[in-house]
Amino acid sequence: MDYRHRFRSSSEEVSAMELPVGKVVCVGRNYAEHARELNNAVPAEPILFIKPSTALVRMEEPFLIPRGQGDCHVETEMTLLIGETLTRGDDDKVLSAIAGVGLGFDLTLRDLQSRLKEQGHPWEKAKAFDGSCPLSTFVSAEGLSWDDITLQLVRNDQLQQNGNSRDMITPVADLLAYICRYFTLRPGDVVMTGTPAGVGPLVSGDRLEARLDDRLTIKTRVL
Repeated sequence: MDYRHRFRSSSEEVSAMELPVGKVVCVGRNYAEHARELNNAVPAEPILFIKPSTALVRMEEPFLIPRGQGDCHVETEMTLLIGETLTRGDDDKVLSAIAGVGLGFDLTLRDLQSRLKEQGHPWEKAKAFDGSCPLSTFVSAEGLSWDDITLQLVRNDQLQQNGNSRDMITPVADLLAYICRYFTLRPGDVVMTGTPAGVGPLVSGDRLEARLDDRLTIKTRVL
């Protein structure tokens, strides 16, 4: 798969970014209402897991979901494209390392994840499968107020998810500082910042519209 990060400038032109495609660091249960809707405890600190580069597909293009493996839930998230290396001790420059902001779907095989959790096993088979991370084109984060960003998903003309970054348990700056204590973030890596309540299963033919404030709207569908 030839996946490359793409960036849309203020002139609406889209171009490939000269960044390698790296890992995706995801955050579980970063919105309390989402944790509660799945009957999970609200965590005391961020829950982290990783999707490999082979999970990435373009959100703007119709995408497939696995068949015959139970429900595949969609979780809509604000994504951060890393443009500078961040590692332990770089807390003072985490926000300046953000090269762009976008949207992403954390596709989750929910039935499989539940079985893995019951067995005390890692989640990778349910979260990191090929095509499990549709990502949008990135746009500039200049002028964004990180504690007041609206995130929405409209599915088949019905509002399904409606959240705001002010409700994050761990806000953006603190989240990046926490992540880079454990994983060095390099240019081309992506951070997914968690999903608000309203997740649910997808079916073939679903029409999806994801929105990030007034900066980005992506329409796509499930094949």
